[in-house]
Amino acid sequence: MTSGGPGTEPGTGPGVQRRVLVTGASGMLGRAVAQLLHDRGYLVRTLQRRPVDAPWESMQGSVADPDVAAAAVEGMDAVVHLAAKVSFTGDWNDFVTTNIVGTRQLIAAARHEGLRDFVFVSSPSVAHFGSSIVGAGAGAADPALARGHYARSKAAAEEIALAEDSPEFRVAAIRPHIVWGPGDTQLVERVVERARAGRLPLLDGGRALIDTTYVDNAAEAIVRGLERMDHAHGQALVVTNGEPRAVGELIGGICAAAGVRAPGYSVPGWLARGAGSVIEKAWTAAGARGWVKDEPPMTRFLAEQLSTAHWFDQRHTQAVLDWTPSVSLDEGLARLAEHYRRQ
Repeated sequence: MTSGGPGTEPGTGPGVQRRVLVTGASGMLGRAVAQLLHDRGYLVRTLQRRPVDAPWESMQGSVADPDVAAAAVEGMDAVVHLAAKVSFTGDWNDFVTTNIVGTRQLIAAARHEGLRDFVFVSSPSVAHFGSSIVGAGAGAADPALARGHYARSKAAAEEIALAEDSPEFRVAAIRPHIVWGPGDTQLVERVVERARAGRLPLLDGGRALIDTTYVDNAAEAIVRGLERMDHAHGQALVVTNGEPRAVGELIGGICAAAGVRAPGYSVPGWLARGAGSVIEKAWTAAGARGWVKDEPPMTRFLAEQLSTAHWFDQRHTQAVLDWTPSVSLDEGLARLAEHYRRQ
């Protein structure tokens, strides 16, 4: 992308700042993306369900509400869309409302407002169908084959987004894989809490190789997707640290950073997958009755993620984005340990 520098509108020189809407900024990654854009000189507006204390303009509301979506994109030049319902269980209609309807509403509002660039933040799970992924590229999203409500709804939303790509309205899908870092509630806190309680087994000895992404790297790649839209639009790009590690090694590193004992026992992957299916159904039924509100200890999708290899060839992604990760996994674990020491 030809530009007058970070935060400027292409072709207009360094004096005109680009105005970017970031949705889902109350989450760890959304906040990191908004902060990075702000630090690079973009004029940032965020939209999220919960209030945030931030040095940029902030709105509260649902992307699925057409009036909210229209107000959020007003006066903007581009959108980075991270808002999503992320859960292992739950009512399918809730995933549809936020992930599918919300994406459709936001795209419609952005097109009506005349915005040119739309970065859809997706997930590699949209193209993970239960078997191992070894050094693969992005692969095509498939709502019919993706595992679980979250992955299926994100796959459908990604298809909707990329179908809108054109020279006049450029859309790129960035798929960061297993994002973690200080303050992460999706992976790190769950690992630490369950390890502390002695309820975190390794599956198949924790031998499966997986890619993950330190949060700063994921934020940088998403911003590069916006800045490199000339090259990235029309594509889905998987983003990782490019450092596959055994699941057991990664979990051990997180536990060491938090000062808790790493899991010391193993469960066969096939058994966990079967048990996960049963637990997921029971948890969903209990949740519908209001009996449980947290995530289940195991689901089939989670068991598949912990017992099958999934790591990706990053050469195409890094070439398109003209980017490489700035924080290694070891440095990320050191930062995580410092975070826990400060606490």
